[in-house]
Amino acid sequence: MLSIIQAAGWPIWPLIICSILALALIVERFVALKSARVAPPKLLDEAIAVSAKGVPAPDVVNQLAHNSALGEVLASGLRVLLSNPRASEADLRAAMEGAGRAVAHQLEKYLNALATIASAAPLLGLLGTVIGMIEIFGSQAGAGGAGGAMGGSNPVLLAHGISTALYNTAFGLIVAIPSLIFWRYFRGRVDAYLLQMELASEQFLRHLLRRNAP
Repeated sequence: MLSIIQAAGWPIWPLIICSILALALIVERFVALKSARVAPPKLLDEAIAVSAKGVPAPDVVNQLAHNSALGEVLASGLRVLLSNPRASEADLRAAMEGAGRAVAHQLEKYLNALATIASAAPLLGLLGTVIGMIEIFGSQAGAGGAGGAMGGSNPVLLAHGISTALYNTAFGLIVAIPSLIFWRYFRGRVDAYLLQMELASEQFLRHLLRRNAP
């Protein structure tokens, strides 16, 4: 690996940094987007059961909010009822929609950075390729001026320029392709979570309205 880095030259270092960042973001998103941390399967049923006979105590609502992202959205509706037991549907919906937007922002965290890496890595690889080609033509021009013919080009410089071009192109694609794949995977996962939370929030809102009806 060290010999490849040396052969690729300095243009490969930005790609190495991008690869480290991409790996860190992928691991972080895998941990952050677990079902248990976003939308536990039985959380809605538990929240409905807890609030069936009345608004739970503030410590129970806070525990629900810290349970998961979905719990934070559901707890926002209960907090409105804690502060105003006769809150209207508009008040409840506005509070839960606001919490939902905040949760959506958290779920989409770092996805733009991962998408940027997926887009920038091939361009950085192309930059390394262009620099390698410049070295190739520079070595031929220098050898041609010294020996009077292009045939006297320095094979060492020529090989270095070719290796710089090819290694950077390959490494740029190696970084970009997994980054793009995981970005699309996380994007789809976030969209599925958002739909699930929207449906659960609507069901919980109807439950609160029925319970709060005179």
